[in-house]
Amino acid sequence: MESHEGAAAAAARDCVLDFSRLSLNTFSANNISEDRKRDTRQLFLNYNQLSSLPSSVSLFYNLEILDISNNGLTDICEGITRLTKLKTLLAKNNRLDEFSLPKEFGSLQLEVLNFSGNRFEEIPLQCTKLMRLQSLSIGGNRLKSIPAEIEHLTSLEMLYLGGNLISDIPPELAHLPYLTYLVLCDNRIQSVPPQLARLHSLRSLSLHNNLLTYLPREILSLVHLQELSLRGNPLVVRFVKEMIYDPPSLLELAGRTIKSRNIPYSPYDMPYNLVRYLDLASKCPNPKCAGVYFDSCVRQIKFIDFCGKYRLPLMHYLCSPECTSPCSSNPQSDAESEEENSVPADRLQRVLLG
Repeated sequence: MESHEGAAAAAARDCVLDFSRLSLNTFSANNISEDRKRDTRQLFLNYNQLSSLPSSVSLFYNLEILDISNNGLTDICEGITRLTKLKTLLAKNNRLDEFSLPKEFGSLQLEVLNFSGNRFEEIPLQCTKLMRLQSLSIGGNRLKSIPAEIEHLTSLEMLYLGGNLISDIPPELAHLPYLTYLVLCDNRIQSVPPQLARLHSLRSLSLHNNLLTYLPREILSLVHLQELSLRGNPLVVRFVKEMIYDPPSLLELAGRTIKSRNIPYSPYDMPYNLVRYLDLASKCPNPKCAGVYFDSCVRQIKFIDFCGKYRLPLMHYLCSPECTSPCSSNPQSDAESEEENSVPADRLQRVLLG
């Protein structure tokens, strides 16, 4: 058993070549055997003094991960396009710009691309042709805009563009069906297009330290959004207070009556789809209310004390506009904090405003 584990560990080591932190200003593969070149899956050249990506990297034709971060790179050679199995390219903290990439860079099968900490003023159009890309990071550059062609990255799950000079969010960004994490913090963004409400997979949206004065109401329809970071913006207070409430349907009113009055029912009394619907009832988090809701609820942000030091805004759900906390006029009272603590965690969304 131990011999098998040892062999597996040795094989894993053979797949990795680590030339990081060696103060290299050139890189040659002349002293590396053909077998080793064939077997190498990960190549680390980070933390050196390379000014351009050497063409010899193309000799590692089975390479899947390439890390060339923290060099002085100003150019990426054409040879990289011959790495047809490359999935991850890390090129952080270099001197790359939109003219540094080879023309056929978009032909790569990349899934992860990190160009953070470089000198890009535009997102290269070659990057918008990476159809398999799932994670794109170009934070800490000099980007002034996001191209409409970003919509072509339909496999994208994470987009990090924080720390740039971006002033507008293109509505085409809403055409990314799998986008889960969107980071646009530390820019100059003044408004959010309502089309972003179509990002149905979005779970985290970071917009802190921008120039936002309002948010579109449509953003409340992002039902899977778990974190919305807004601190450092001149947001008007009315966004926090004005929440959408759609009146309940006749079906929901009937369901509320059955559940709140504890009227017994069974699969023999009604169709299965109605029984299933009734089982999906959510209890109103207000401890002074015995009501329930299904699809129609009031979204309300309440501020609570956190460790006696911070006031944390939390968005929760109530069964009707009349169902408000009796302590709402005193947002820092102990009674309100106790009430908030009774809210189920899975019915809360965190909104970071300060």
